[in-house]
Amino acid sequence: MNNFTFYSPTEVVFGKDTERLVAQEIKKFKGSRVMIVYGGGSVVKSGLLGTIKDMLGKEKLPFIEIPGVQPNPRLSLAKKGIEQAIEFKADFILAVGGGSVIDTAKGIAIGAANAGVDIWRFWTAELVPQGALPVGVVLTISAAGSETSDSAVLTNDELGSKRGLSSPLNRPKFAIMNPELTFTLPKYQVGCGVVDIMMHTLDRYFTPTEGNELTDEMAEALLRVVIKQGPIAIKNPRDYQAMSEIMWCGSVSHNGLTGLGAVTDFATHQLGHELSAKFDVAHGASLSTMWSSWASFVYMEKPERFARYAQRVWSIDKGGVLETAKAGIERTVEYFKSLDMPVRFSDLDVGVQDDGVLRELADRCVFYGKRTIGKFKVLDRDAVYQIYRAANH
Repeated sequence: MNNFTFYSPTEVVFGKDTERLVAQEIKKFKGSRVMIVYGGGSVVKSGLLGTIKDMLGKEKLPFIEIPGVQPNPRLSLAKKGIEQAIEFKADFILAVGGGSVIDTAKGIAIGAANAGVDIWRFWTAELVPQGALPVGVVLTISAAGSETSDSAVLTNDELGSKRGLSSPLNRPKFAIMNPELTFTLPKYQVGCGVVDIMMHTLDRYFTPTEGNELTDEMAEALLRVVIKQGPIAIKNPRDYQAMSEIMWCGSVSHNGLTGLGAVTDFATHQLGHELSAKFDVAHGASLSTMWSSWASFVYMEKPERFARYAQRVWSIDKGGVLETAKAGIERTVEYFKSLDMPVRFSDLDVGVQDDGVLRELADRCVFYGKRTIGKFKVLDRDAVYQIYRAANH
């Protein structure tokens, strides 16, 4: 086990009707002027936004709203929110939604506290943010884990580039998590969420670090639970038990706990980000599309790790290490298919791409040769190209 620092200060308020506690949570963290960030019409149609506004009104908390967050959240909307937050003198940002909404709120929170700086310079690691307004979350989608994580991903819609920023400043102050708020999600969004939760764990689990027993066991347990509950939730999104387990798995999968003491990989995320940036495909769909091609490319680096995954998570044991490792990869692909999630380019609306597009994706993924990706197996531009090519059928 490597040295680590674990810091996860987000207060989780879990269960039925907890959204009615939003005003007192904001006041607990010294909020007095609130910006509400949300996406499309679902939080309006469900009545959730109205409930939250009522709660803020009763506690005499003035607020403004910024709607319109899209999947693969746009930098342009975050910048618009920063201007409005500064003008309103907001001192608290409230995200009502899933990962895209939360990441937009984090971008606004950092931008408002670093006035006059183009926040994209933080996301490209050119500058380090020096502060952020506090952020609270009312979660409506179990997927990204952004409600308890230190990361935020934004898409620069002018450049077509998707980048992530990890910083302790990104940790929300509180996360209100009522599984009932996920009951109206389309089955495709539930499937994308299950994949995202699995991948946040797998991108930490496949590591060159040895002897990390407790962390490994926690990751394997989380994977078994979400794999079990995923099909139940797909069949009946109103199953409270299944949606509860998935919601909690989502938060734990990305708060840092399942990778403590280990070097993390996140190559699949980087590969998927370029698909999302170019084609605007759902984040979870980009991950399921790329995982098997990545796994097939790298598993020989450490087949024992993949064999352990097959044994501990899928209860597969073919007798030999290589056979068991390959069977674990195959079973994962079959599981994604059972959730109607894509596992290759032709399963996505974008279809099979020509070689020029694959090379462009590879170039963008490695920042035109300025970086490699991955730690389980370090991947350069040619390796990344080969993985995209393997998925392009």
